[in-house]
Amino acid sequence: MAEHRTMQRAALLDAARSLLSEGGTDALTFPALARRTGLARSSVYEYFRSRAAVVEELFAVDFPEWAAEVEAAMAAADGPEARVEAYVRSQLALVGDRRHRAVVAISAGELDAGARERIRAAHGGLISMIVDALAELGHAEPRLTAMLLQGIVDAAVRRIELGAAEDPATVTEVAVALARHGVRRS
Repeated sequence: MAEHRTMQRAALLDAARSLLSEGGTDALTFPALARRTGLARSSVYEYFRSRAAVVEELFAVDFPEWAAEVEAAMAAADGPEARVEAYVRSQLALVGDRRHRAVVAISAGELDAGARERIRAAHGGLISMIVDALAELGHAEPRLTAMLLQGIVDAAVRRIELGAAEDPATVTEVAVALARHGVRRS
């Protein structure tokens, strides 16, 4: 029984990823989840109390994997400036990944204060990954610089997600150039 519930929950999360990837947060509804998984709508409520609960669980499952990919890319880079580049590139490379939709969906203000705080803390961990590289580069305020650097990444993510006129590769290259130039100490 427990294995069946685990499989059903995983199927619901996979369906949620697909819905978010295809149509954003508006597409993530319980009737749509039920259709995708072959469950009755009432059965979906046995697993999740709300759409926000689905998003929160997706974040809890997907964000650590996403962060590990960013961390691995940074670990493979040689030197602090290369780690900054890897930090930016790896996040932007994940924009097309279905797991990323869950991370982006958290901005849909449906989450309760506790969920928002857990998500903020997780994002703080992501920002903390780059602080040492920025300190190595000589920044007097490496944490602040890391937060501003993440702002560049977030703006590039939004630009890519909007399907702007620029090619995603162009957005990535401009963001990387801006980040690399911005973190250099004069």
